[in-house]
Amino acid sequence: MSLLPDIGPGNVFAKASRFREDLFDCLTARGDELFELADALLCADGPVRTPVDLTLVAEHRRGHGALYNALNNGTIDVPRLRQVLAGLPMPQAADGRLVLAVDVSHWLRPDAPTSADRLFCHVYGRSGRSSDQLIPGWPYSFVAALESGRTSWCQLLDAVRLGPADDVAEVTAAQVRRVVTDLVEMGRWHTGDRDILIVFDAGYDAPRMAHLLAGLPVEVLGRMRADRVMRRPAPSREEFYRAHPRGGHPPKHGKEFHFTKPGTWGEPDAATVQVTDRYGTAQAAAWDRIHPRLTTRSAWIDHTGPLPVIEGTLIRLQVDRLPGGGDPLPLWLWSSATGLTSEDIDVRWQAFLRRFDLEHTFRLMKQTLGWTRPKLRTPEAGDRWTWIVIAAHTQLRLLREAAADLRRPWEKPAEPGRLTPARVRRGFRNLRPNLACPARAPKPSRPGPGRPPGSKNRQPATRYDVGKTAKRPESITERNRPGP
Repeated sequence: MSLLPDIGPGNVFAKASRFREDLFDCLTARGDELFELADALLCADGPVRTPVDLTLVAEHRRGHGALYNALNNGTIDVPRLRQVLAGLPMPQAADGRLVLAVDVSHWLRPDAPTSADRLFCHVYGRSGRSSDQLIPGWPYSFVAALESGRTSWCQLLDAVRLGPADDVAEVTAAQVRRVVTDLVEMGRWHTGDRDILIVFDAGYDAPRMAHLLAGLPVEVLGRMRADRVMRRPAPSREEFYRAHPRGGHPPKHGKEFHFTKPGTWGEPDAATVQVTDRYGTAQAAAWDRIHPRLTTRSAWIDHTGPLPVIEGTLIRLQVDRLPGGGDPLPLWLWSSATGLTSEDIDVRWQAFLRRFDLEHTFRLMKQTLGWTRPKLRTPEAGDRWTWIVIAAHTQLRLLREAAADLRRPWEKPAEPGRLTPARVRRGFRNLRPNLACPARAPKPSRPGPGRPPGSKNRQPATRYDVGKTAKRPESITERNRPGP
């Protein structure tokens, strides 16, 4: 791994060349082919339809057999590559802190019964249907560093495939903990800096994620369902005994806070109003020390000792309009930080809106870079292809300031440094001669004979079931129930 100091912001080619050399060092088996595969991914004309088409690109000097051999049998030093990505210059929010977004994107494999570890992926609007569907596939959890302002860029830092026996919250917490540790070790966060803001969508339980990430210099910000019921802080002993002179045990929780019942809200501890271009007037109100009332069920069934009281700040955001013209329903957010001011509230909800920039990256990966196009059999090969796509996207981000605007006649001109990732990719072939290319030239070889024509395959592939292999008990009674 390169240990050179950061290069000046003007020398983007030196930064990209250093990353390419570090990337090549992480490709420990079939490295030459995997490296050229990433270059072909960036130099191909138009969207990638299938990986074998990349072997026809001039920058790919090997045959199609080498491509599939590298995807099926290659080796990538993933922990080292994670550190290389964490050592790159990180984008920062308006207040100078790092903002990381966590989300899951699905690689759908409905017609792949011989591929292992497939789960039922929850998708919407597929095949012209407006309802949700469950389709077999490989779900991947991504962690990315977000930029400030409206943009289609972000820095991908990690990707983990969720397996049939995995608990999503625990795997995600371990993934975030690993990413934060790498950022600290690579000098992207120092003692005294603002806590790293981790943004989650409604699919994650934000208070539980805050509990699992305890001990890290992070603040959890997550979206809450609109029908939740949480609790206010418990009254102090003086307040309790003043209201109950006969005594008794002080309560652990305060009064209920119904998201759908404004009569239970009371006066907010902080409020702010902002006028925006896309959403009109944005009104945010915050209540301090709001927490859920936990029970020994589901995710907390194996918790030993008293259940924790996980306090945070609850934020309600209401806007006048939505860019798509839909009905602007209120947005509920929960932050693991307490005592936030009005300025802090604005930073939180604006950072959450930046989480949607990650959706642009997913669309680029699927529609342009062809992340979900290969018909790979093993999930390990899918993991290698995923990291190659991440490495290709990282090179686009490093070179976006040097790329020329090769726009189509019907496209609007873009300001320097404001090109989208797809438009930067159009000019990568012109930038590649200025970059380091550590891959070695291929050696002449002769293809093997293969299976004789007309012979049958006497080793049929194993077929796998779809879905979870481990089920968490919902209650103590269910957990203690004797097996059959």
